[in-house]
Amino acid sequence: MDIAVLSDIHGNYVALESCLAHAVSQNIKTFLFLGDYVSELAYPERTMKLLYEMDRTCSCRFIRGNKEEYWFQYRAGGEQGWEDGSSTSGAMLYTYRSLTPEDMDFFEKMPISQKIQSEGFTAFTACHGSPFKVNEKMLPEDENTRQIMERTGTPLILFGHTHVQRKIEYQGRTALNPGSVGIPLYSSGMSQYMILHGENGCWREEFISLPYDTDRVIREMHEADMYRHAPYWSRITEKILQEGRVSHGTVLGRVMELCREETGSCNWPDIPEKYWEQAIGELL
Repeated sequence: MDIAVLSDIHGNYVALESCLAHAVSQNIKTFLFLGDYVSELAYPERTMKLLYEMDRTCSCRFIRGNKEEYWFQYRAGGEQGWEDGSSTSGAMLYTYRSLTPEDMDFFEKMPISQKIQSEGFTAFTACHGSPFKVNEKMLPEDENTRQIMERTGTPLILFGHTHVQRKIEYQGRTALNPGSVGIPLYSSGMSQYMILHGENGCWREEFISLPYDTDRVIREMHEADMYRHAPYWSRITEKILQEGRVSHGTVLGRVMELCREETGSCNWPDIPEKYWEQAIGELL
């Protein structure tokens, strides 16, 4: 039994098509998605169409990511606070406005963590951030990660969120990140996913990196006016698609630091664009 594990698509349907085609070529019929389905990139409805097609034609499980949580929080807050043209919130607003009631219902049915048991195989836990928090980062050599692994009721955890393919081992337990389909870090511009091979009752990981048409994705960002909706955020996205060395989170952290240094406080998402410009000048 083999399972294709895909995470952090972020609206990159072109990369998703490449990963799905490769998985199908390996005769894989079971798919596990670990959250963050749309955001950052153009035409999110095309990603959703692919996901619905997969759900109809294959055996699929879907886990909720932090981006899905953002959509619910924004809706619950009366759709206030995000602005078109803002590097902080413009990309999220662009994506949110594309979502249909069907999409929101689809996301709402997803668990943030799920124990998966296949007959004859070791059980594992699937999540986005961690089994306990949807936006928690599991990082290597981190004491919090070790505590998470100890608290989780299965010896294997599949997680996403950090956009980096990695294997973490601790006291006989393993945590696997398949990387990011849509906006991977340190991948030289290639899309990433993982195949979980079931062998003799156990699981063996195979990390996959695939080339795809990044130029098309960037071209469509311009077609959809993403650089107007989220100016500096989109510049970071383009740089990650090409090289994948500096994350949105790293730049945002510096943006907020600059804002606090000058004003004494910084309240997300009300961050002036000048701090984005300065941070990008330093980091990119």
